[in-house]
Amino acid sequence: MNDKTRREALAAFLKAKRAQIKPESIGLPTGNRRRTPGLRREEVAQLAGVSTTWYTWLEQGRDIKVSSIVLECISTVLQLNKDEADYLYNLALESKLEITSPNKEQPDLNPSLKRILAELKYCPTIVTDRHCHIVGWNQAAAHVFLDFEQIPNDERNLIRLLFTRKEFKALAVNWEYFAKGFLAIFRTYYGHYLGDEWYNQFIDELSHSHVEFQDLWQESQVSKAPEMIIEFRHAKAGKMLFNLTSLQVQGDMDLRCSIYTPVEETDTEKKLMRLMKRISVEED
Repeated sequence: MNDKTRREALAAFLKAKRAQIKPESIGLPTGNRRRTPGLRREEVAQLAGVSTTWYTWLEQGRDIKVSSIVLECISTVLQLNKDEADYLYNLALESKLEITSPNKEQPDLNPSLKRILAELKYCPTIVTDRHCHIVGWNQAAAHVFLDFEQIPNDERNLIRLLFTRKEFKALAVNWEYFAKGFLAIFRTYYGHYLGDEWYNQFIDELSHSHVEFQDLWQESQVSKAPEMIIEFRHAKAGKMLFNLTSLQVQGDMDLRCSIYTPVEETDTEKKLMRLMKRISVEED
């Protein structure tokens, strides 16, 4: 990410978060003369203890000096959570990492991770790298989502599949909520690996080809590991409820496990067991 792109990303993030703050939530009158949602620039500046001009320049993506103390004040005013604040700091303080892009060929997962995938027999699990490229999965994931083996390796990007494959859109009852969770994860990577130009190319590509991606990306949600309950309407198994948990895999590859655990006191696990058994019989 070059310096101009970094400042533009920072400006877009600040504008999006400012628009999401309700004036009444911080004791300001709503009024009838607000032309745009959220706080005004001058209100953020005043509450953060900086000049309106300086904050305006920051939001315009100008090349100005920023301190961690001021960023902390802005984070408080914009009610950022820890992941959002980390994202803001990375962009504003130019936390650049010299990195190389992951190998386009699917890496070999270590034996212990393969064992974990196999043991999570009735918990659909997908392993992705920092580009959200799918590098591993178990049989449960193949049955609930897609047979990823049938998708060419260079097209096996989770974010891309969310917006291009009808199977994903038909599966999730609230597909937008589902997609937002993974975009929030994707944005944390984007803010962390500022030296990797792949992200800008990928975001530009999807923004031009999918309006839905552009709209959801502009909401600027950030989360390293969102936990959520997802409702699926599987074509063969019917209604299924899963808890989604994201786990970071420690190591040089920066991998993530997205584990879908059947919600307790539902028949989701039984449905998944029947689905996998039936398909196994059909394949035999």
